[in-house]
Amino acid sequence: MDRLKVGIIFGGVSEEHPVSVKSAEEIAKNLDVEKYEPFYIGITKSGAWKLCDGPDTNWENGSGRPAVLSPDRSVHGLLVLEQGQYKTISLDIVLPVLHGKLGEDGAIQGLLELSGTPYVGCDVQSSALCMDKSLTYTVVGSAGIATPNFWTVTADEDIDIDRLTYPVFVKPARSGSSFGVSKVSRKEELLSAVETARKYDSKVLIEEAVAGSEIGCSILGNDLDLIAGEVDRIALSHGFFRIHQEDDPETGSENSTFIVPADISAESRSLVQETAKDIYRALGCRGLARVDMFLKEDGGVVLNEVNTFPGMTSYSRYPRMMAAAGLPLAEVIDRTVSLALTGKIR
Repeated sequence: MDRLKVGIIFGGVSEEHPVSVKSAEEIAKNLDVEKYEPFYIGITKSGAWKLCDGPDTNWENGSGRPAVLSPDRSVHGLLVLEQGQYKTISLDIVLPVLHGKLGEDGAIQGLLELSGTPYVGCDVQSSALCMDKSLTYTVVGSAGIATPNFWTVTADEDIDIDRLTYPVFVKPARSGSSFGVSKVSRKEELLSAVETARKYDSKVLIEEAVAGSEIGCSILGNDLDLIAGEVDRIALSHGFFRIHQEDDPETGSENSTFIVPADISAESRSLVQETAKDIYRALGCRGLARVDMFLKEDGGVVLNEVNTFPGMTSYSRYPRMMAAAGLPLAEVIDRTVSLALTGKIR
């Protein structure tokens, strides 16, 4: 049987470039090369595309060949520059292992739609919707699911610091991980936090703090046919959870640990998983996503955010939750590829 030709796109120009490279490294380790013929396409921090041997430490400065994904469906695949001429490499499917801007916001998904190439993960609409936290809250709230109280601040908009109830969290509305996020306990800190968030996005989200445990649930599937991984809980020693901010995340966080399965009741576990599925469907997600929520002391669940292509690193939450549910990363890859090609989990 011929192997499926899989394009694995990683890197990118967002602040999450290093995380994307680590996710691609982990996928490379778990990819079944008897089933798949991988083609690694790295996007440098400056935006150059390179066909390379893999996401090793030298790919960005190494001897990778310039390559672009053709939006022309009659060409269908990669155009690779070799000795002054472009060679075409057809692809059966693409894994866009990209996080943050131009990776999870619908941009790369739009290019893949133009090219007619099947791809793993959420489509243009759901990617764009989930990337903007204020739009995510609006849609999910309209579906009857609890979200934090929030306000949006556009570029140069004045803020009435006395109208808010503190503490609040200030976030870039369209950015990944915890870049630009601040917890504001006093009104005197608010304007500085907004300026920090504006370094990452002109649109800023201010949301009331939710009292409760931070929990997450990994989801895989389409429509009604969904698999929920084990629920995790973030145990904090101090401060607030800041993903991907550590100098050496492989050795752990300075203020947080992940408990998988979460140390919560069976009733709460079931509620979290079903709420995550409802959120996933309300936002039109497909393939996979990680749904982050708060579990309140009264047992209620409140949405935090949705990651449409969550981290796949050795320390990432999504693969940990799926592995705890009996699905190792190699099987997650197989199932997401099947979903992209057939619409069904196999």
